[in-house]
Amino acid sequence: MSSSVLERLKQRSFDNPYQEAILSVLVAADQINRELESRCEAHGITAAQYNVLRILRGVHPAGHPRSEIIARMIHVAPDVTRLIDRLERLELASRGKSESDGRLSLTFITPKGLALLDLMRSDIEHVNRTIAKHLTEAEAHQLATLAEKVCSITE
Repeated sequence: MSSSVLERLKQRSFDNPYQEAILSVLVAADQINRELESRCEAHGITAAQYNVLRILRGVHPAGHPRSEIIARMIHVAPDVTRLIDRLERLELASRGKSESDGRLSLTFITPKGLALLDLMRSDIEHVNRTIAKHLTEAEAHQLATLAEKVCSITE
């Protein structure tokens, strides 16, 4: 039984092992999200904005339509259009039309956005290194496999 999760949630026990697993995953995800959010805020963006920039870097120099960005996001933001608007105001992303379909609006990462991701690389890798101090590679693979199993049941 996870005594640290019980203590954090100020609970005496779990109803069953599945509740323990769910709550443990949620607590762990929250800790990682808070760390990533803190690292992103130090660079003047949110974790959701970082996520979009990361997605756009993956197809650079091409861009993605909004629907594809949403499909690839880790945490789907409630208003991706406004999120992209903010990235445009920060000159980290730009919008343009698809060459093959002029009706389709695409979002592109700008050179300033690429530079920011390069600048942030060590901060983001710090989160990975922190986890690596607590998990072996085999445990990380096992965790990924278990998380994938959980994700597959919710689709």
